[in-house]
Amino acid sequence: MLAIILQAAAGAALGKFGAAIGASIAAIAAGLGIGKIGKSALESSARQPEAAGGMRTTAIIIAALIEGACLFAILVCLLGIIR
Repeated sequence: MLAIILQAAAGAALGKFGAAIGASIAAIAAGLGIGKIGKSALESSARQPEAAGGMRTTAIIIAALIEGACLFAILVCLLGIIR
């Protein structure tokens, strides 16, 4: 009986660890994506300075979408930790 309880506890701890790893991967991926957007926007505004305003707006919108996807992924992982 004790062995079954210990196995269930170990499985729950492993699930929580997996959810924490998933949340950290989502945050790192979002950071890399937003960094790449910033790099591309800066390079494109250096090539065409007259179009920098439109590119900045587009970059902000795309970064917000990436941030929303990251937030959703982190919330799913946190729900995995709670349950």
